[in-house]
Amino acid sequence: MREDRPRWMRPGWLILGSLALVMAAGAAWPRVKAAFDDAPAGTASDEAGPKLPAADDTLGRPPGDARVRVEVLNATRTRGLGRRGMFYLRDRGFDVVAVGTSGAQQDSVVVIDRSGHPEWAKRVAYAMGGARIETRPDTSRYLDVTVVIGASWRAPAQPFHP
Repeated sequence: MREDRPRWMRPGWLILGSLALVMAAGAAWPRVKAAFDDAPAGTASDEAGPKLPAADDTLGRPPGDARVRVEVLNATRTRGLGRRGMFYLRDRGFDVVAVGTSGAQQDSVVVIDRSGHPEWAKRVAYAMGGARIETRPDTSRYLDVTVVIGASWRAPAQPFHP
């Protein structure tokens, strides 16, 4: 007995056609992935913000014998970003002694050297993903470095603790 359906609509042909489609998509996937990995600047791959250093990187940590006192100020509208910056810097070994909100908003991260230790400011700036460094000595503060977090800084993903 012969079926009234066209040959391409029979179950065997549908399965074979679906399998061919899946194989073609699998073969094309490396090319598609490579095209997105090599995307030019300004595309979705750059929107994650500056690259943060690896956790085992020694340049983004305080010197072994020094206690670098840091103040973190949030200069964005994002609530809690200063606190996340505090946790990030503490995880890197810096002594964050104050967290607050800056009066003015800004786009980039600025590290301010308060105690005349430019090497410490460089280490904090490196830890924050290559921030701009300014020197404004202020002996009235019990600080070495002030970090003003701007909107371009992206905090690393927080660990999940169930």
